[in-house]
Amino acid sequence: MITIENLTKSYGSQKLFDNINFKINPRERAGLVGRNGHGKTTLFRLITGDEHPDSGSVIIPKHYRIGYVKQDLGFTEDTVLKECMLGLHHEESGHTWKAEKILSGLGFTSADFERRPEEFSGGYQVRLNLAKVLVSEPDMLLLDEPTNYLDIMSIRWIERFLLSWPGELLLISHDRSFMDRLVTHTIGIHRKKTRKIEGDTGKFYSQIARDEEIYEKTRVNDERKRKDIELFVTRFRAKARLAGLVQSRVKALEKKEKQEKLENIKDLDFYFNNAPFNARQIMSVSDISFSYDKKAGHDIISRFNITIGARDRICVVGKNGKGKTTLLRLLAGDLKPAHGEVIYHPSAKPGFFVQTNVETLADKKTVEEEILCASPDADRQQARNICGAMMFEGDDALKKIEVLSGGEKSRVMLGKLLITPVNLLLLDEPTNHLDMESCDALLAAIDNFDGAVIIVTHNEMFLHALAERLIVFQNGVSVFEGSYQDFLDRKGWEGEAESARPAGIRNGNGDSSRNKKDIRRQRSEIIKERSQVLKPLENKIAQLMKEIERHETGLAGFNEAIIEASQTQDGKRISELSQSIHTCKSAIDGLFEELERSTAEQEQKQEFYNRKLELLESGS
Repeated sequence: MITIENLTKSYGSQKLFDNINFKINPRERAGLVGRNGHGKTTLFRLITGDEHPDSGSVIIPKHYRIGYVKQDLGFTEDTVLKECMLGLHHEESGHTWKAEKILSGLGFTSADFERRPEEFSGGYQVRLNLAKVLVSEPDMLLLDEPTNYLDIMSIRWIERFLLSWPGELLLISHDRSFMDRLVTHTIGIHRKKTRKIEGDTGKFYSQIARDEEIYEKTRVNDERKRKDIELFVTRFRAKARLAGLVQSRVKALEKKEKQEKLENIKDLDFYFNNAPFNARQIMSVSDISFSYDKKAGHDIISRFNITIGARDRICVVGKNGKGKTTLLRLLAGDLKPAHGEVIYHPSAKPGFFVQTNVETLADKKTVEEEILCASPDADRQQARNICGAMMFEGDDALKKIEVLSGGEKSRVMLGKLLITPVNLLLLDEPTNHLDMESCDALLAAIDNFDGAVIIVTHNEMFLHALAERLIVFQNGVSVFEGSYQDFLDRKGWEGEAESARPAGIRNGNGDSSRNKKDIRRQRSEIIKERSQVLKPLENKIAQLMKEIERHETGLAGFNEAIIEASQTQDGKRISELSQSIHTCKSAIDGLFEELERSTAEQEQKQEFYNRKLELLESGS
């Protein structure tokens, strides 16, 4: 376990953390979340000692070993085995068997041991990085975006591996579904502080939203009280008979700490510019084939056919290196097929996003200029609006491309797509370099888009949320009609253990339908029970909110009345009203405390039933 105590870190005028505190306890798997640039990777580097805090400390028990699996893929040795052995302790430098054991466990064959690391796919290169850390036998794993460079099968493999990891885990990932299936706790960097909760990212963000809502209501209420007191003091400071009341209010003001209004945190908030399209089909693909090496006689894409409807949601999935991006480039017209044809409807207006296209950005142009040049018909105000939606507000829109990070350049590419009217989106792994909040915004924008979408993604949250049809690269390339869950239930990924599939589909016989029927029945019972338990709590919370509003209205009336009574110097009335104000304030404070308890209970019970449903669906 490790302990973070009063940690503060700044770069120049930018403060990342301000006296943060948390612990990672034995066997905990914690997800670290926060927006890009808010210090997640810096926190990892502080834990490993690669950087030093301005103040505070990272407390690590004696002999406790931390393994840091970085997202960078860089190798120095000429074989996989030698590269893996770099992770061995100095006194074990000759223990070849140890490295071989770890590599075998991660799916490398004995023949692979002598191959160069660069010969492998990104997924296996990430596994090699992981193997180098595991041979050092760490107590804790730090994983920084481990799903980058991984295809969907590698992601599913590493997920199963980490679920059985016996030590502690601290994970950074933009892939929310991947993180949520792994973590026992979520730690968020928010407003330069950290908050740790038990549960997944959904519970964390719900808790943050609820806390900030309560904070803001309390702040507004306190601000109103402060103004009332200040008005009373100003009006009656000179009246000798009210000197005692005035003085008590002056003291109350001095004691009361002013709550500052929360700074607005900017999120990506955008929509794609939809071009009208009234026909049923926007594109047809007829018998296309393609090969990068015609002499080898092996086609990456062979005799592929598909018809794209005007509002289709199609996800392209499969292992890396099998042709997913090649297919998207063929559909976009960026490559020409060796055989067959891609036919667009005359009214089709496609928009193509691919990560490698960031290289086409002109270093000396500003963000605004790059977005403007994507659409000759757009004006500067439109470009500025897009810049703002992509979080380049004000003078940030005038930044040169050459000073931007990889994530910022990806947002510029998205901005160029947003300003162009389109009715067909072709997206190649658009979530790379986006943080979790930006991924959520992108998913919402795609969902709201009125045209057709073809997207290459390994993000299972996107697959479950979007896919109505699939183009699957597995034993060639084929079209699967149905959702991603349908695909997992009916076909699944080749090579995955039978036990990894959901219950009820393992044998492919009559038990399957019976199990599914039982699951539907049990699911219905859980949902009914959840409704019976949560409905009274929801009613109670609604009633508490009404009571708070009623008392706040009453308090405002009492404050007006006491001002009037003070003007007429009605001492008895002032005394009665003061008592009423005190009683009303106490009631409001009590109601807020009850509201907080009730919302916490509601969240806890909601999480309980969500977990029951998850366990039922997974067959646990």
